[in-house]
Amino acid sequence: MDVTLGTSPELIAQAHAIRHQVFVIEQNIPKQLDLDGLDEEAIHVVVTDVGSLVATARLVKRDKFCAVMARIAVLKQYRGVGVAKLVINALLSHAGKIGLESIEIHAHAYLQGYYQRYGFKYIKDVEKVGEHQLIEMQCSLKSEVR
Repeated sequence: MDVTLGTSPELIAQAHAIRHQVFVIEQNIPKQLDLDGLDEEAIHVVVTDVGSLVATARLVKRDKFCAVMARIAVLKQYRGVGVAKLVINALLSHAGKIGLESIEIHAHAYLQGYYQRYGFKYIKDVEKVGEHQLIEMQCSLKSEVR
């Protein structure tokens, strides 16, 4: 598996293709909710397997010390084999390298335990997107050891 971080239009297009498959087709989330205008200011990670698209996520800085990790998507056939771990660790590592102190995420509520393994702590329930209840979680990068 290859992990690529960046901001190029090509990488963003790859991220869109993965997100469309996972969010729009599989989860029935309206396309306009995914395309929120923040992709051009985000750092994207895309995972490929022998050239095939596998997974993506993005990191959008909120301010000098905090960013939001979002749009985490793994194609169905690659779930359960550690691909999401590659995506999350790549963005957490990048966040630390650029001096961020915390990362926020709005995750599906049923994934709370999963993200806690990376040091994320539950903050509160937030919006529903389609039929999916989201929760806000936050991870401190200053003291967490992964």
